[in-house]
Amino acid sequence: MSRIVVIGGSGHVGSYLVPMLVELGHQVVNVSRGSAKPYRPHYAWSVIENVVVDRLEEEKKGAFGQLIADLNADIVVDMIAFDLNSTQQVVEALRGKIEHYLFCSSIWVYGRYIAVPSRETDPVSPIDAYGKGKAESEAWLQREARLTGFPATSFRPGHIVGEGWVPTTPQGNSNPEVYSRIIRGETLTLPNLGHETLHHVHAVDVAQFIIRAIDNREASVGEVFNVVSEQAITLRGYAEAVFRWFGKEPSLTFLPFEEWLQSIEQGEHARISKGHVVRSSSHSIEKAKFRLGYQPRYGSLEAIHESVQALIASGQVEKPKS
Repeated sequence: MSRIVVIGGSGHVGSYLVPMLVELGHQVVNVSRGSAKPYRPHYAWSVIENVVVDRLEEEKKGAFGQLIADLNADIVVDMIAFDLNSTQQVVEALRGKIEHYLFCSSIWVYGRYIAVPSRETDPVSPIDAYGKGKAESEAWLQREARLTGFPATSFRPGHIVGEGWVPTTPQGNSNPEVYSRIIRGETLTLPNLGHETLHHVHAVDVAQFIIRAIDNREASVGEVFNVVSEQAITLRGYAEAVFRWFGKEPSLTFLPFEEWLQSIEQGEHARISKGHVVRSSSHSIEKAKFRLGYQPRYGSLEAIHESVQALIASGQVEKPKS
């Protein structure tokens, strides 16, 4: 079995990944700031090695890459590199020292699409700094794999959901009040005709992909993969499903996009809604299925339903009246 360092292992995907790796017999090192607690309890958290590091501060000193190299990993899973400089600092320190480096990218390397579902061979067109940073890292890692043999795999999760996380809502943001309004039977307003799409993925399926990429190293090194559920969902279909989960007849209204943006809660929620709706994500997983045997356990609505039930149980979303 391997010694695996997970950078950002206390986050949402790590909460599923770390226990899965331990159960498979790997020796796991979780590198984090130490401020976040795993979303799910598991005996694995008592047997792994935890290393507390502030990545941003150590990167400023040029020391983060060497700190990771000094952990003597066989495999490094990097969940929290957000720009090319951050990625390069780790990679340069790991050259010739590891068997596999797995880089968590994002479907937000895509902006607007020529055809859907998008494939990994389609050109990326990021429309913000986050997507640009991920896209630049992906491209550099692929080039390094080809030219120098650095063993990198990049993967692009969709809108991650699971217990302990607010799923991207039918309005394209992370406001749990959207679900409470639906539970109360209030009218929900959507943009245009509600045909824009979101593409979720359960965190356990992202973890599953990472393990399949590790187990199929030769088929994954030098490649990039979309990691989402089987199908994207429309805003309208999503909203109607949530109404029906709680015994409500769907009550929807529609506004032109710019008007609609003004109608929802302003600030961060509106910014996030705009980003999701403008991108209208829909992605193919045929490459991951064919090359690595990736098979998502959860469809989008199934994963969201589990998450919403957890939000109700924790009091973040209003409990339905019996």
